[in-house]
Amino acid sequence: MTKITFLGTGTSHGVPVIGCSCSVCRSADPHDKRWRSSVLIEREGTAVVIDTGYEFRLQALRAGITHLDGVLYTHQHSDHLMGLDDLRVFTDEKKLPVYSFESVLSAIERIFPYAFSEMPYKGVPRMQPVVVAEHQSFRIGALEFTVIPVLHGCMRIAGYRFGSAAYITDVSDMLFSENEEYLKGIRTLVIGALRDKPHWSHFTFSQAIEAAERIGAEKVYFTHINHATSSAEIEKRFAPYAVPAYDTLTVEVQDE
Repeated sequence: MTKITFLGTGTSHGVPVIGCSCSVCRSADPHDKRWRSSVLIEREGTAVVIDTGYEFRLQALRAGITHLDGVLYTHQHSDHLMGLDDLRVFTDEKKLPVYSFESVLSAIERIFPYAFSEMPYKGVPRMQPVVVAEHQSFRIGALEFTVIPVLHGCMRIAGYRFGSAAYITDVSDMLFSENEEYLKGIRTLVIGALRDKPHWSHFTFSQAIEAAERIGAEKVYFTHINHATSSAEIEKRFAPYAVPAYDTLTVEVQDE
């Protein structure tokens, strides 16, 4: 079994949004408190994080993360990246491998050059970039991942399949003509679904469900949700097939 822990399930603003007094931002429901989207994947002692947003330190403390074997990045937007410096605690003994497209890793290195240098100062993260290509499979300990490219507006970003599950956030086009072979057999799908109103670079709830049904997923977890819709409302409308993930939710999925 592979365990998924949702470290964060919110969009780039997070929820509540600064200065907003809408009903979701004022909600007392803890499921409506959404830090920036990230997940922890664990299997047989191997631990991997996908994306490190602004709250990564707090997310790691809340989830009790004590070690990491690697970090996967979907893309270089700040809400998925800017917690990278807090990875320093996992690099005392050796460099921590970080995986993504060459263009993404190059952008990350420009933002955090000290994390990829051979500086003698020990108070910095020490990262080992590992370039992966579209549709490439690679192994980190007990986990095997396959890169699923998708569109985020006009930008090609990385989704990741592991066993019978996949994590695909910030998506506006699943590129089915390219990915059909690699999507077969996905039973659990974590997918970005921003809101009901159409957005140029993110799926709506309905678009995410349409994609999930085309894939043949048996269970769908929405992530990267903004403040337009409460967790309770999403649950009422789309459960049991699709449900809103929430921060701290853990899910166990069968391996292939």
